[in-house]
Amino acid sequence: QVQPVESGGGLVQPGGSLRLSCAAPGSIFSLNVLGWYRQAPGKERELVATITRSGRTNYADSVKGRFTISTSNHASTVYLQMNNLNPEDTAVYYCLNSRGGMDYWGKGTLVTVAS
Repeated sequence: QVQPVESGGGLVQPGGSLRLSCAAPGSIFSLNVLGWYRQAPGKERELVATITRSGRTNYADSVKGRFTISTSNHASTVYLQMNNLNPEDTAVYYCLNSRGGMDYWGKGTLVTVAS
């Protein structure tokens, strides 16, 4: 079972921080990339951040300098530290676990930024 499971979403005030976690099982040897995507109401799913097995990261321009993606040892968990959140960050955040040539998506966790 390699479907990832997200946690850590919730309601936060503008300027606040949240840390999302995603349990992403699977062999480190089959890992291609782990990532976070988000989908806001009425919008398409978009990339937030990705990290490869070698540790190379990629961020959407809208989150650069505010969000940080990282993994645990053996890349079994992927994190998204989100700082200085604003209402435009409100969305369902989905975890991507790409291993063995297959992409597995979590069910998402809702992040709401509001005062």
